[in-house]
Amino acid sequence: MSKPSNSLHDMSVAELAAGLKARRFSALETAQHFLARAQADRSGSFLAFNPEATLAQAQASDARLAAGTGGPLEGVPLGHKDIFVTRDFVTTAGSKMLEGYRSPFDATVVTRLADAGMVTLGKLNCDEFAMGSGNENSAYGAVNNPWDTSRVPGGSSGGSAAAIAARLVPAATGTDTGGSIRQPASFCGITGIKPTYGRASRYGMIAYASSLDQGGPMARSAEDCALLLSAMCGPDPDRDSTSLDVPAEDFSAKLNDDLSGLRIGIPKEFFGEGLVADVRTAVDGALAELTRLGATLVPISLPRTELAIPVYYIIAPAEASSNLSRYDGVKFGHRAKSYSDLESMYKRSRAEGFGSEVKRRIMTGTYVLSHGYYDAYYLQAQKIRRMIAQDFKDAFGQCDVIAGPVAPTVAWEIGQNAGDPVADYLADIFTLPASLAGLPGLSVPAGFGAHNMPVGLQLIGNYFQEARLLNVAHRLQQVSDVHLRKPEGV
Repeated sequence: MSKPSNSLHDMSVAELAAGLKARRFSALETAQHFLARAQADRSGSFLAFNPEATLAQAQASDARLAAGTGGPLEGVPLGHKDIFVTRDFVTTAGSKMLEGYRSPFDATVVTRLADAGMVTLGKLNCDEFAMGSGNENSAYGAVNNPWDTSRVPGGSSGGSAAAIAARLVPAATGTDTGGSIRQPASFCGITGIKPTYGRASRYGMIAYASSLDQGGPMARSAEDCALLLSAMCGPDPDRDSTSLDVPAEDFSAKLNDDLSGLRIGIPKEFFGEGLVADVRTAVDGALAELTRLGATLVPISLPRTELAIPVYYIIAPAEASSNLSRYDGVKFGHRAKSYSDLESMYKRSRAEGFGSEVKRRIMTGTYVLSHGYYDAYYLQAQKIRRMIAQDFKDAFGQCDVIAGPVAPTVAWEIGQNAGDPVADYLADIFTLPASLAGLPGLSVPAGFGAHNMPVGLQLIGNYFQEARLLNVAHRLQQVSDVHLRKPEGV
């Protein structure tokens, strides 16, 4: 067996899996290589390591590879967003509330990827309880975008996106409640997909907004995402009541399908005044490539797009206020050291354990669920949510896939929106509608905008059309090298 070269970190998931299966390098050597890079990094991408557990997993992979019983991704390293609970690694959800917490079990997604043979390098930074668009809300510090360390990597899965772009890990898990896989994938120049709501089990995924949260893979290419998604998905009825009774699927099977005759819907609402020119230019360039591959662009309308922000920021905080009520300092989580009675313990523990953005959303959610406001806000938001889903249903009568920008701008500077949470919320305008409808959405590198920062093309599919989205992205990546470019010095 030959020694791994310094280019191991430039290999894709598919290349690493093939090399490991052919025994060109070992899982242990691969894990050591990536672990050394990740531990030396100073971008803030990783929050927790357990080298002993990582190397033990790698050695077990080598044993299976030697015996010819390895899984499809045997020995390939990955990182998990710090929202997925893990037995061997601390899980904090980016919050002081869960500082030092060690789960007694693994999330279903963690288990399924381990069953496929993947080796966990560590846990990745994220906005606290997945609440944010820039990864600036983590209690453990902001993550730097490797393309420009003065800028955000996007959120909330910013640690995952930044680590992949910096070649610290070939793939990672992320979660997407309102765009938290797609937006950081766009800002960091990688590929990420949010599957149909319910495709991947939420068991062991720390809840933010239960009717919106969905796990998904992030990697450098659509091919790699297809490999991971195939391992992640499948029913989990005994542990997740929202898990869909849809069998696991090989999302790699149709990656090379012809795009001739594919109708790509272009919503006029996604190309209005708020979209900056440099982002539009990059998106238009990617769309032009798809037309050269045989696709046809079809003008469509998603008329309630602008309502997605107020609807989301009513429904999601409402669910968060309920989900986060369990963190009271009694059974687990941060407990204040000084208090006079039970009520003051609750108040002090929550005040000390939660950050400002989490508190803001809990307060907002509690308000809209309170007597006298529930009908006026929460029920109205749910009605409009159904209308947004109907807009997509009508649109898919005219097209097969919907395309547009992921975000109105490239990644902004760290601290630029400090004190102005609405500026962050507005960055989600193009990702929120698909989340509210429960549709699959993908971000694929489209080009570069201002300050040479990456720009992603968003692809939205009908329910259970993940394979089609991945095929479109893969075909684009076969004729483009944008996803192969990397930050300077990486």
